[in-house]
Amino acid sequence: TGHSKNVANLEDLISYCVGYGATYNPSKTSIKVAGLTTLLTTSKSNIQAVNTTLTAFHNSTNAREIAFEPLRPLGTKILNALVASGASDQTINDFKTLNRKVQGKRAGSKLTKADSGKLITPNPTVPLPEPTDTSISAAQLSYDSYMDHYSKIIALLTTEPLYLPNETALKLPALNTLMTTLATTNTNVINATTAYSNARILRNKTLYLAGTGLFDIVKDVKAYVKSVFGATSPEYKQISKIKFTKGR
Repeated sequence: TGHSKNVANLEDLISYCVGYGATYNPSKTSIKVAGLTTLLTTSKSNIQAVNTTLTAFHNSTNAREIAFEPLRPLGTKILNALVASGASDQTINDFKTLNRKVQGKRAGSKLTKADSGKLITPNPTVPLPEPTDTSISAAQLSYDSYMDHYSKIIALLTTEPLYLPNETALKLPALNTLMTTLATTNTNVINATTAYSNARILRNKTLYLAGTGLFDIVKDVKAYVKSVFGATSPEYKQISKIKFTKGR
């Protein structure tokens, strides 16, 4: 909301500058009305790009969470089928070791509802929260680990000739299909993360890059108005109260 508020306040600032008429005539291109208008358009576009890619990020993490949800109950079913097949104790123990890792806390369970990709009821007046780089990395590592454990389970079952369940969901073709789904949803999250991260970088540069960002440019606008109309002028008081915050 801080980023959007800065952009909204820039629009207010421009309106005042336009209202000053011909008296507002700075020599610096970036603080001319035309330059400020271009900055406003770019800033709005970059804010929208972040919102769009953030929504896509949440949608992809939701889809991944749904895809990974069956792993825990499936692991238990496979274990029982393996025991019933007559497989050796060594093979069963190897499976149990892998299954314990799958039966651990669900991927991303330590993250906040927003960070882990939990479905959030849309509210047009409240932007979706932005996950942090740390939370995204933690979730990614968790899901990568789950995929690795599940891949090892499939490899173990593939080498066990006695594992021949009649239940379709427990057969190796179905397990391999699930593995493909897991990999696909995980890749979709990775791609969505990249798009969101790039959009956020571009937004932050437009708003906060030293010298050329919105935050520094509006300071120049205020300084110019102060120099033209005076520090105690009503014109300067108009714009001096418009607050802009430096993004983190």
